Amino acid sequence: MRYSYRILKIGAAFCSILLFTRLSYGQNAAQQYLIAASQAGARPLYFYPEAFESQVIQPSGFSNPNEFKVRDGLPNFFRKMKSDKHVTIGYLGGSITRADNQYRVQSAKFIQSLFPGVKITGINAGVSGTGTDLGACRLYDQVLKYNPDLIFVEFAVNGAFAEGMEGIIRQIWKFNPKIDICLIYTITDGLGKIYVEGNVPQHIAKLDQLAEHYAIPSIHLGMEAAFLEKQEELLWKGDPDIVKDKIIFSTDGVHPLEAGGNLYAGAIARSILQLKKNIKPVVHRIPKSLLPDNWENAKMMDPLQIASFSAGWEKINPSGNTDLNQFSEWFPYLMKAEKPGASFSFWFEGTLFGIFDIGGPEVGQLEIEMDGTIVNLKQLSAENYKVATDTPGVKFINRFNRFCNNRYRGQCAYIKVNPGKHLVKISIAEVIPDKTRIFGENQLTDITSHPEKYNRTVEFLGKILIRGEIIEQ
Repeated sequence: MRYSYRILKIGAAFCSILLFTRLSYGQNAAQQYLIAASQAGARPLYFYPEAFESQVIQPSGFSNPNEFKVRDGLPNFFRKMKSDKHVTIGYLGGSITRADNQYRVQSAKFIQSLFPGVKITGINAGVSGTGTDLGACRLYDQVLKYNPDLIFVEFAVNGAFAEGMEGIIRQIWKFNPKIDICLIYTITDGLGKIYVEGNVPQHIAKLDQLAEHYAIPSIHLGMEAAFLEKQEELLWKGDPDIVKDKIIFSTDGVHPLEAGGNLYAGAIARSILQLKKNIKPVVHRIPKSLLPDNWENAKMMDPLQIASFSAGWEKINPSGNTDLNQFSEWFPYLMKAEKPGASFSFWFEGTLFGIFDIGGPEVGQLEIEMDGTIVNLKQLSAENYKVATDTPGVKFINRFNRFCNNRYRGQCAYIKVNPGKHLVKISIAEVIPDKTRIFGENQLTDITSHPEKYNRTVEFLGKILIRGEIIEQ
């Protein structure tokens, strides 16, 4: 084989999840594992490269001038690495960031190997199945308040929402203009051929326009894998137990196996070797925004700090709860209610509000009242709505979906409104969604055996999301 790679051993955590999945889902274990893993809860927020036993990734000799752009580089970070004893690296992204074997740990270990005398603390701010919109909301709470020196931002396979990405960049430098930022671009099955043809996937090109505008370094993590695929040395999607003569990048076309994670980390490693040459400190300037509707004003708020709750709600601690403990890194507490009509309300001035909550077998639907009137909603996508003023819309926001089959997952919803001051009231609806229909014929075992778990209308509220400002009453 033309390139050599060090393949990491699969850790105990992966094995335990896979075993659980096989017990729960039978013959579709491989496919269902990937769904479950990508929709799971939080990993520990802090991680330390030296705590992982895997060997340090060794970047191959792959070379392509378009793989990364240095621009203004990461000078503040590397200057501190050469003069300090402790740095903090934030990793903000989706499920590929959340996982321990898909680039994050490998890249942190490589950086640690270059500066063995420096203590590196990593921040794992990966939330599966979410994009830059939620990333812009949770940025302060999960990353900035820990004062990182460098932030890697990965969202290219989660919608690549450019307005959210610009909001993230501007929030970081408004908080501290000395924080260095690096945008990293992952890809999915089928996009590699675009790199091989000398082009860039369109959604990534939009993100890279922001990197150019703000002079931020950027790295195309999938470029080497794309060329290996062209040379028939790599299969982007396959079963490593069956195919033995090629690198298997993933089993689902999205989430890398450790071999694929090593390729992603190798791209970061090659870039780091160039980026570390510049250590002249800078204070990053914030130019005029490129996208006028960016998410610079996005926020994630603790419910009890901004909202009033009716009777029927209770504050619960997810730690120690078998079903909810995995979310304790995101939510120090949850507001739980089940009785239809139980509500919470808050005032804000802005253009959007939303919730970050937990889905599961027992969750139901929510009804929205704004400025004293129950509103219908137009559903724009799975998570996005707007108030329907001129056309009929849906009455409720459904918090139950096909991933809630005896499993709990973090999820979010956004409601776009006209700019202005608004009183928002969110209530638990009496109508239970048709959960059997949502599951389809292949996922009916648990709901058929335990209908009492599903015939409920629970809400697990973790955070309130807004674009704008809270109005205190």
